[in-house]
Amino acid sequence: MVPTTWGQSKFLTLTPVFLFLLFSGYAWIEQAVTGVIVTLVAYQVLLLGIGWWASRRNTDSADFYLGGRKLGGLVAALSASASSSSAWSLLGVSGAAFAWGLPAIWLVPATVLGFCINWFLIAPRLSTQSRENGALTLTEFIAGPPGDPARRTMMRLGAVVILFCFTFYIAAQFQAAGKTFASVLGVEQTTAIVIGAAVVLAYVWLGGFWAASVTDSVQGLLMALSALLLPLLALSEVGGPAALSASLLTDGLSWTGQASLPAAIGFVFGLFGIGLGYPGQPHVVNRFMAIRDEKAIRNGRRVAIAWALVIYTGMVTLGWCGRVLVSDLGDGEQLLFVMATLLLPALAAGVMVSAILSAIMSTADSQLLVAASSVSHDLRDGRASASETLSQARWVVLAIGALAIVLAVFFPDDIFGRVLFAWQALAAAFGPLLVVTLWRGQVDPAWRVAALVCGFVLTVALSWTVESPGDWVERLVPLALALLLSVIGSRRACNSR
Repeated sequence: MVPTTWGQSKFLTLTPVFLFLLFSGYAWIEQAVTGVIVTLVAYQVLLLGIGWWASRRNTDSADFYLGGRKLGGLVAALSASASSSSAWSLLGVSGAAFAWGLPAIWLVPATVLGFCINWFLIAPRLSTQSRENGALTLTEFIAGPPGDPARRTMMRLGAVVILFCFTFYIAAQFQAAGKTFASVLGVEQTTAIVIGAAVVLAYVWLGGFWAASVTDSVQGLLMALSALLLPLLALSEVGGPAALSASLLTDGLSWTGQASLPAAIGFVFGLFGIGLGYPGQPHVVNRFMAIRDEKAIRNGRRVAIAWALVIYTGMVTLGWCGRVLVSDLGDGEQLLFVMATLLLPALAAGVMVSAILSAIMSTADSQLLVAASSVSHDLRDGRASASETLSQARWVVLAIGALAIVLAVFFPDDIFGRVLFAWQALAAAFGPLLVVTLWRGQVDPAWRVAALVCGFVLTVALSWTVESPGDWVERLVPLALALLLSVIGSRRACNSR
């Protein structure tokens, strides 16, 4: 039995409110963004209710990790989408479109491709097969059945990869939260990151898959609303689509931004490598393991793809409009805040900023929960008791949170680049193995380990040593090699049976 944590959740849910009031002081009044306080307090009350409701549904480890495999299509679609996107989609994509101009258009089909791969090719089979073999995490699913000679090694390696990648991933979320605080409160960036991280870590203690999924769904709706409203207002301010197109074309950029054909092809292929990485994201595909049935998958598929089109088209449009309306912006990833202040009244701008902050928090929440499960479940091969699981999970959350703060403060990087580094490392480590396991069956133990290690290590090595247009070498070569090793391993396994 997983114990409920109502008292703890109540205290820790209210903690961010006090942190906000403590650190902001009179800045709230001075900046006249009352909407931020109102929205955040309302959101925390909502989370309190969700946390209480979710705590009563956690009766075993299947509930804690996968919500008892009873997730509906709408919640699965919105929570998976919000978990995969958040700070990267709102701040990173709009910032990239602001910096790149026309070439940013390729981000839309690249990311939508990833959504299609996951919902058409991965979700139906993963839902069925994970239910049949009882796997609770992505690592456990690809590790092989109990008694498999490589199972323990795979689960430990998978846990290490997840912890490493999520530290960078969560650091990007903390940076995004810090930028939000810095924009709203006018505080120094380092202080803002620490405040934002403290709020995020407090939220995580609500715990449990149900709470994370439902709150992520709320954030997914808020993100979609922001991605509809602000770009439409910006487009109107520019003078409409025709005026925007004329302004962008005067920049002298092509649709690829590259002078030569090989460089242009590399740039486009590199961006499409982002979409190919979606099957390897543990915090996304675990929603497919939790989804209720085939009907829920069909319903979720429509919602998720529509959501992706709204978000990424909206953020690219916002970035393009920013190139026309905003000048002398040192950090392109601050564009959304600048545009909200420019185009919206104070109250509406405050509401939008707080919605963005909440979306960032929800993604970090999901990632920290998956990281915690990697230690408490995968490293122990599912042998820990419920109370041990919860205790270990909390310590893991704090440890990863501390490392992510150090990265965000002392080794800052742009959100777009940091998220994509972690994204591609996870993609190459887990994606090919998952695809081959779902469609061809188990992979030979030795080749299974080789595929995971080669995909991960090669991605890390290339990210630090090779520069290519669109980073296509980093995003495609490790994926291709891991896929080749997985296919060979699958054939070896078939021949041995």
